Formats: sequence, C-alpha cells, structure tokens
Amino acid sequence: MKEATGELNMTVITVVAIAAVGLLFTIFVWPNIQANLALSTACSNVNSKGNYNTASGALTGSGTEGQINCANFTCTVFYEGKSYSRECRG
Repeated sequence: MKEATGELNMTVITVVAIAAVGLLFTIFVWPNIQANLALSTACSNVNSKGNYNTASGALTGSGTEGQINCANFTCTVFYEGKSYSRECRG
C-alpha cells in the first residue's frame, strides 16, 4: 500500500509540474511568439515605399488590438495592450 501511495504522490507532483510549465509558457512565452509572428507577417507585406500593403489586410483588427502600422520600413503591431516594433528592411 505504501508503494501505491508513493506512486500516486509522484504522479500528482508530475501533473502539477507539467501544469506549472504550461502556465508559464502560456503567460510569458506565447504572447511574444504571436507578436513576433504578426511582425514577421507585417514585414513581409511592406511595399517598396516602406508602407504596409493593405491588399492582404488579414491582420488588421478592430480598435488598436491587432492593428498594424508600417511607415518608413518600421512596423508596429499592437497585441494584448502592448506595442511591438521592428525594422523591416531586407
């Protein structure tokens, strides 16, 4: 019986550790990945004058959330209340 209790405790500890790692990933890493993906997509749609090519405006959202501004080869994406910028020169 003691062995079964010990295995159950290790299982609970493992599940809690996996949940903690998943929570940290969701809170800290995933928003940065999504913002970088949006910036990469925005930079790939910059025209030769340095402005956002609005022909493929799938990333533009309502309000400031998801909004993309590109001017002079610099793109800014607004995501989850923060703004992320990147220079978009080849």
